[in-house]
Amino acid sequence: MKKFIALVIAALLTLGVVGCGGQNPPASNSPAAPASPSDPAPSGDASNGLTVLKVAASPAPHAEILNSVKDAMAAEGFDLQVVEYTDYIMPNNAVFNGEMDANYFQHQPYLTNFNEKNKTDLVAAAAIHFEPLGIYPGKTASLDALADGATIVVPNDPTNEARALNLLAAQGIITLKEGAGLAATVKDITDNPKNVKITEVEAAQVPMALPDYDFGVINGNYAVGTELSDSILVSEDPSSEAAQTFANIVAVKPGKENDAAIQALVKVLTSEDTRKFITEKYGVSVVPVF
Repeated sequence: MKKFIALVIAALLTLGVVGCGGQNPPASNSPAAPASPSDPAPSGDASNGLTVLKVAASPAPHAEILNSVKDAMAAEGFDLQVVEYTDYIMPNNAVFNGEMDANYFQHQPYLTNFNEKNKTDLVAAAAIHFEPLGIYPGKTASLDALADGATIVVPNDPTNEARALNLLAAQGIITLKEGAGLAATVKDITDNPKNVKITEVEAAQVPMALPDYDFGVINGNYAVGTELSDSILVSEDPSSEAAQTFANIVAVKPGKENDAAIQALVKVLTSEDTRKFITEKYGVSVVPVF
């Protein structure tokens, strides 16, 4: 009987431990893993003798540009591994948490805002390219045919709307209040000789709305890889304030910008071969800034 009672008590204790264990919280609240969970850790030695460098990127044009320099990176002694992300949060988290060595998908104002909101401290290692806004034809084929009362659709977010208005002003379509710059809104229009009607919609919706308007101002990333890229009428000047402000950057943890691997990446991304690749593949939709 004593042996039987001991066995019962042991069984109850075992059940109690399993039950408590099932209530334990997860060990980590880290963000979701990159697209390929089997990828090696960042900055490690690959089986081919090259040092692994992992870079997070949005698919186009960033990942395409990175993939174009893989051979050049191999010649520098690095196995460049590009991991694609389709959102704008995970690539920064992945670099901050050490899952990635660098990322390439954003401009400095976005990174600054991300750092402030998320208490991170990522920095830019280099500026590589600019995705200019362009004016595209809708119901009207050319700016020379701009009629009185023409309709123009522009992005509605503050940054891109200001850029769109400055681009329209550069063509003499409107005049903006002096000093409005990259904070301009439609309220800053001081002269509108053609009485154009400006409609604001979400940036990604402008290409779909274009057939209903005379012209549309569209972000370069929404034109890349589409038939729109061949119909652009005019785009932001690569030497403009917008180009310098919104150049897309390679971002890393502070101090890492001086690492040999990052220096090699910057070297090949700012080479003449890369300039040629960007220019030939994307035309005016993506412009090198180096």
